[in-house]
Amino acid sequence: MATINSLGRRKTSIARVVLKDGKGSITVNGRDSKEYFPITMQQFKLQQPFKLTDTVGKYDVTATVDGGGITGQVDAVRLGIARALVKIDADHKPKLKAEELMTRDPRAVERKKFGRKKARKRYQFSKR
Repeated sequence: MATINSLGRRKTSIARVVLKDGKGSITVNGRDSKEYFPITMQQFKLQQPFKLTDTVGKYDVTATVDGGGITGQVDAVRLGIARALVKIDADHKPKLKAEELMTRDPRAVERKKFGRKKARKRYQFSKR
């Protein structure tokens, strides 16, 4: 199998994911995923697409992530992995879609409006 490239996004994070045959190692920005994402919930999110498709330990993942925070980056890498697995085998799509791993989460920070303190917060109203 040749390398499979895919893209994942979440908030302002963009992850470029490369999937190739291997032993199941995940590298993020040149570092091991357990070092880059130390929290167990984040590590679970990275393994979730592989567990759902029964492909744990079959592919090596190399990801490059830019922008955002840690949570957005984890979700971006997870979406990139799920998209790459669907490119390898289209039969994986229903399993991943059922767990909502194939949809990009559109939620992002609302922009600040002029004349207000934040996006929705207003200055105190004085009746008299």
